[in-house]
Amino acid sequence: MPELQGTGIGRGVAVGPVARMGEPLPEPPNVPSTRAPGDELAAARSAMSLVAADLRRRGERAGGAAREVLEAQAMMAEDPAADAKISAAIEAGATATRAVFDVYGEYRELLAAAGEYVAARVADLDDVRQRIVAACMGVPVPGVPWLDEPFVLVARDLAPADTAGLDLSRVLAVVTAEGGPTSHTAILARARGIPAVVGCAGAGELTGVVLVDAARGTVTTDPSQDQIAAAAQAPAAPAAAPAAPGGTADGRPIGLLANLGSPADTAGAVAAGAEGVGLLRTEFLFLDAHTPPTAAEQEKAYREVLAAFPGRKVVARVLDAGTDKPLAFLGAGHEPNPALGIRGIRALRAHPEVLDTQLAALAAAGAASDAELWVMAPMIADVADAAWFVGRARAHGLTRAGAMIEVPSAALTAGALLSMVTFASIGTNDLAQYTLAADRLLGQLAPLQDPWHPAVLRLVELVGAAGALAGKPVGVCGEAAADPLLACVLVGLGATSLSMAPAALAEVRASLAARTYGDCTRLAQIAVGAPTAAEARSRVQDTIS
Repeated sequence: MPELQGTGIGRGVAVGPVARMGEPLPEPPNVPSTRAPGDELAAARSAMSLVAADLRRRGERAGGAAREVLEAQAMMAEDPAADAKISAAIEAGATATRAVFDVYGEYRELLAAAGEYVAARVADLDDVRQRIVAACMGVPVPGVPWLDEPFVLVARDLAPADTAGLDLSRVLAVVTAEGGPTSHTAILARARGIPAVVGCAGAGELTGVVLVDAARGTVTTDPSQDQIAAAAQAPAAPAAAPAAPGGTADGRPIGLLANLGSPADTAGAVAAGAEGVGLLRTEFLFLDAHTPPTAAEQEKAYREVLAAFPGRKVVARVLDAGTDKPLAFLGAGHEPNPALGIRGIRALRAHPEVLDTQLAALAAAGAASDAELWVMAPMIADVADAAWFVGRARAHGLTRAGAMIEVPSAALTAGALLSMVTFASIGTNDLAQYTLAADRLLGQLAPLQDPWHPAVLRLVELVGAAGALAGKPVGVCGEAAADPLLACVLVGLGATSLSMAPAALAEVRASLAARTYGDCTRLAQIAVGAPTAAEARSRVQDTIS
């Protein structure tokens, strides 16, 4: 049977007819307006406000990683600089629809030329432009189709708003031609528990009935009855088991924690059996702010999260700004390559007052809670970065201060870093993109963004060994931790805890419980010894089969 290969997200298997995303709206005509400029501008601003509000509503409903992504899109929709340019275009005679199309088109070209990391946001900007143009025209945004029966959704790529809003009673699986294992589509599909295959070359030609096997990363066209029967018998994802702590079959404990994007995500994480929080993304407080939130505002939000995990660990990552999360009050000006610029700890070192306010709020929230508060800084590159952050944290009474390992230099000097910090947490998304010089959101480079790549795994192994030698915990909080098979490999490389989207916890818990620690170390060495990511995954799968 013809079979297409991509990157699988999750472990699910689904069979169903193909349905395609609606085609984009046509380019609006470039004709002079017949209305007064004030009327055109009012129409454009109304459309921008409607789209921003809709994106925020979708984000609130979806929660988790989707909320952060959709909030960023909402900010694009009501950008004051775009408003000014649209106003000027309308004063020059353009219609609201054409002014929106042209102005956001200019931003699109700027993003596309700004380097791979920022260029990957082009799809998000395209979606915002489509939504505003549709609102100006008074027509629906092209989106997910409606069929009388459940279907497999096939698209070039999915906008975050589309992925976050998928009706799981209708959409059996998602297949996209573009995107990598840490693209927005992949992250949101995993968070929602939707089987997906992304970066699937040839997806645009799919028709009829297909079988999507996320575990293998394959899409089979015209599957046989035997294949369909086998898919129907595939085991369902294990139910959450809140009372069962994570660990291997021979009793080695492995903390299974949740990645949270806001306090709204705590209930889902607790219900899914999270033993704590391995990554609290604190950006939710900053993304739509023109000035930094006050210590009181921050403390209130942190208390809400901590209250959901009494007696358990909550790891808060301090503000990670820059690249796709630019903030006016941390503005570094134009950067030719923002991914390698003033982001993460570098932005905070340039504005220590922002960090001090955040640390003070965290310390106050922690003092009023029974939770065990840990703090960590993003994009630590060397011991100097680590020492600066630890000093700042301890000045506020925060003794559990750690470093995120996302830059290869930090992994290569993990021994020295771990002598300085209390713990390390490996962010495999950024570590993969920096190790392989491949933007984690650029679909064409999906094979290089794979956390199964032996180069990435060797860096994880270095950090794990350094942690064991120093007697300090090493967690993994990137998307790699949510892959049930790769989770076993990461444990074999020295990870002592894994943090992921709550939807992935049950499968990862079951995968670890089925194997001893010795099994995990053997699988890890098989993966590290492979020449490519695909071969590493294949060899490990063959071994457990």
